Amino acid sequence: MTESQSSAIWNGNLIEGGGTMRLGKSGYEGPYTKASRFESGDGTNPEELIGAAHAGCFSMFLSAILCESGFSPVKIHTTARVHLGDGPAITRIELETEGIIPNCSEHVFRDHAEKAKSECPVSKALATVPMTLSARLLA
Repeated sequence: MTESQSSAIWNGNLIEGGGTMRLGKSGYEGPYTKASRFESGDGTNPEELIGAAHAGCFSMFLSAILCESGFSPVKIHTTARVHLGDGPAITRIELETEGIIPNCSEHVFRDHAEKAKSECPVSKALATVPMTLSARLLA
């Protein structure tokens, strides 16, 4: 079993306050504020980090299941759009993936992508959130 750790600090009230989020091993540290989360202010927000984690997990998992089926992925690029709605609550995640997979058909790629969407660890952790998937094979 592995364990990962990240941390966050928030200073002050919601309106005027701000904080930083730090990712464990990489040491990436980024500021976040009310404006970066609910408006278009500078900095990051928890939903962007969830999206990055989901896109990374999904891409890695898709690569693994394609390899198990005898394919050799060259590249898998995934974007995760995390929607924050009223509540506030994460209301939807849209996964969009493209892959360069020699000797793989569009149909097989989509089937494997659907499996990755339902079985990657981050998807499982977010199972209560509605998710959509768009998958296409690049030439």
